[in-house]
Formats: sequence, structure tokens, C-alpha cells
Amino acid sequence: MEKAINRQQVLLQHLNPSASSFSSHQNNSALSASACLAGDSAAYQRTNVFGDDVVIVAAYRTALCKSKRGGFKDTYPDDLLAPVLRAVIEKTNLNPSEVGDIVVGTVLAPGSQRASECRMAAFYAGFPETVPVRTVNRQCSSGLQAVADVAAAIKAGFYEIGIGAGLESMTTNPMAWEGSVNPRVKQMEQAQNCLLPMGVTSENVAYRFGVTRQEQDQAAVESHRKAAAATASGKFKDEIVPVATKIVDPKTGDEKPVTISVDDGIRANTSVSDLGKLKPVFKKNGTTTAGIEKCSEFFLEGNSSQVSDGAGAVLLMKRSVAMRKGLPILGVFRTFAAVGVDPAIMGVGPAVAIPAAVKSAGLELDDVDLFEINEAFASQFVYCQKKLELDPQKINVNGGAMAIGHPLGATGARCVATLLHEMKRRGKDCRFGVVSMCIGTIYLPPSLPFCYILSELLTISFTTEMQAQEWGRQRSSKGVIVLMSCAMPEKLKLTASYLRMPDRIP
Repeated sequence: MEKAINRQQVLLQHLNPSASSFSSHQNNSALSASACLAGDSAAYQRTNVFGDDVVIVAAYRTALCKSKRGGFKDTYPDDLLAPVLRAVIEKTNLNPSEVGDIVVGTVLAPGSQRASECRMAAFYAGFPETVPVRTVNRQCSSGLQAVADVAAAIKAGFYEIGIGAGLESMTTNPMAWEGSVNPRVKQMEQAQNCLLPMGVTSENVAYRFGVTRQEQDQAAVESHRKAAAATASGKFKDEIVPVATKIVDPKTGDEKPVTISVDDGIRANTSVSDLGKLKPVFKKNGTTTAGIEKCSEFFLEGNSSQVSDGAGAVLLMKRSVAMRKGLPILGVFRTFAAVGVDPAIMGVGPAVAIPAAVKSAGLELDDVDLFEINEAFASQFVYCQKKLELDPQKINVNGGAMAIGHPLGATGARCVATLLHEMKRRGKDCRFGVVSMCIGTIYLPPSLPFCYILSELLTISFTTEMQAQEWGRQRSSKGVIVLMSCAMPEKLKLTASYLRMPDRIP
């Protein structure tokens, strides 16, 4: 019972309003922790005095489409973001001028360019010039970081209403390393590990923690099965905003108007036997599989997350504001935790961050009803589930990134939308949810095959693209990762670097 009281006291720190907000209630609405005969679950009984809570009143996303070959391959990034920004305003009848800030998580695009695209999207969505926009990059967790930033700003009193969003067009901005590598990296193992491609870190997790190929393939099959079932039953309709766009025929240039409203990477018929036919691509005799298309246009499938295009937006505000406006509350933002782990096994992040966040909220893992854990790779997803001893029936109940897709900067917002709409469907018995994801190392450049052991640091410039490609092929055949960038495209001057990192792969 003492444990229950301690947890009550932590929760009451979240529930108690500031003195200035509810001074009229101070005499008759005091909150205190006490023993409860109903048991631990009663420790979370709510009161009606918590107007300073940060609540989420709307959360929407676009469909997620396969990079370079899916429904958004010819859609500009700002045209992806604008519909979800417009949706959170129109569906709540909120005056857009009341929004204090729009924070957009995004990863791959150049920072200043993407910031301008996001401001353009805000204008397209109907926001006035008085509403500011900024971007944030915490790699794969950028969309979730945007939501957390807005929640923190509201809690701090900077403004009362804000939007946390996410955007990624991996068609427009492919994963690549730009520029050369600092030679100093050879002096520190941890720094070297920061350069490991994410697929290599997946292999590290599988090897170090004994996650088998069978377990990984089964997890991928389950992700597709659940996502296909959710799509067929219409579960995603409440969270997906249809996007009117176009598809351009690459051969004729003809444009066809389309409306995209369904995730296009889900493969309902995926089986363990089919996945078992795929060869590992990050390590000889490894367990992480992926599909590859062309040297400059690769995508991940198999038991890895898909490379995708998409956007999402989450509308947050003070509870007192939501109540005054008569807006339904999808959820309450309780807490946030970001942790650091060894970059060589970056995928284990959720296994460390989830307990930290749950403890901060005054809860225990068993109290959580639903988890959305991003499936960057099956290896790390399976490890986190096993490490935390989570009930599989609580995790990614509508599928995850291996099926739905992983547009890096948008995934956090997508997960929030998916989680909250599922909690709404389940009703009052579903009270606590968690969103978590690992946050990657570098993004593998468009050079084939996938490679692992690198030679000494070297930078070479080329005068023709053909010369550069031939150099890359020769190195790739020897197991060298080639980091290529086009510093002067008008002169076809490409720079390539490679770096030996011995013993990074078991």
C-alpha cells in the first residue's frame, strides 16, 4: 500500500494546477494521496481539477506510401504537410490564428529549405502569417520530439495552443551522407560507431542478444497481418486525411489526378516462408533482410521498416482551453523521456526509454494498456519486447513500420495518431499508452551492395559520374561502404569517402 501511495503522490504532481490558474478552487479542491481499499488501480482515479494538463484534441496523418514508387512519389513535401495541418484546424473548428507555434519534425532535407517548405505548407493550410513555424530533428523520433516540444512549451506557459507535426518525403530527400568524414573519428570507437549504417546496428542487436532470423521474419509477418486487418476493417480511416495529388507516368510524363487515402506498403499475404527466401544484405550470414531497387533508389522491406513518404500533425492545448471550447480530448500528454545508448546497438533505445518515461509518469509497465514501438528493424523490435517482457497483445495492435512504413520525421506523429485513435475505440478501459522508437545512426548512402568493413579514411574527387560509379563498384566488391556526395553537380564532381572500422561487426 505504501507503494501505491508513493505512486499517487507522483501522479498528483501532474494533476495539481498552478495556484494562479485555479485560485478559486484552492479551498475546496485540495488533492492528497491516501491509501485506497480498491487497490493499486484506484491510484489513477481522476479528479476534475487539472486544467493545466496538456491535452491532445486532434491527431491525423496522411497515408504512408512507398518512396519513389508509391502514391506520393510525385508530391511535393509541402503538399504532404498542408493537408494534415488543415485537418487539425478544420475538424476542431479552431481559429488558426490562436495557434502559438507549429513545430515540425523532419530529418533528411536541408534544414533551412525544409523550414521554408513547412512555412509554405502552413500558408497553404490557411494559417495567417502571425503563426510561427520551426523544425526539429531528432532523427527517427523527430515527429515525437515535435509533439513533446509543443507540450513542454504549453506547460511552461509560452502559449496555450500548439501543433506538433512530422514530415518526410524520402522520394525527394533520399538517405545519404553528404561530404567527407572527419579523420578524427579514427581515434574514438564510440565516434566510429556513430557512422555505422542502421542495418549494421540491427545485425549487432540480433547477434549480441540472440534474436533469430525466424523471430524477425515472424515479427514482420505479424506486422503486415495486423496492418492488413486494420485497413480492411476501416480502423485507419479515422486517422488518415485523404490527400489529392497526382501520379506522373515516368515514360510519357502524363499526369493523373489521384486521391491517396490508404497505406500502400502493406502486404497482406506476406509469409515466413516467403521472407525466408530473402538474403541478408547488411552482413554475410546475417539475419536482417531488405529489398533493393536500383543503385540510387533503394528501399527496405523484408524484416526491416519501409522507406516511405508521409506526414502527420497533432493539436495540443491546455485542458482548460479545450474545455472552454468544448473540444473532445483524445489524450493527456503526461511525460517524455529521451535516453542515450551505445550507437553500435542503437535499436535497443526503447527498452531503456520506455521504463524511464513510465517511471516519470508514476506508473509501471503493467499499467500501460497499449504500446506503439516503431519497427525500424525486426531485430530491435523483438529484443525490446522480450527485454521489457511486454504482452504481445498490447504492442502495435494495428501493425507497425515494417508494414505501414517509416517516413523518418513523420513516424512519431503517425504513432501518436494511431495510438490515440485505437485508445478511443477501446474506451475507458484503455487508459495509458506509450509511443517509443529507436533513433538511428547514419543513413545508408545509395551505394550497392550494402557493406560493413571500411578501409582507411580517404577522399577522392571525380570529374565524371561514370568514373565515380566504377570506383564505387570496385570498392563495394571488396566490402567497402562508399559515402558519396555531389558537391558540384554542374561539373559532375563527386566526392567519395570510405573508412575502416574493424571489429564493429561480429
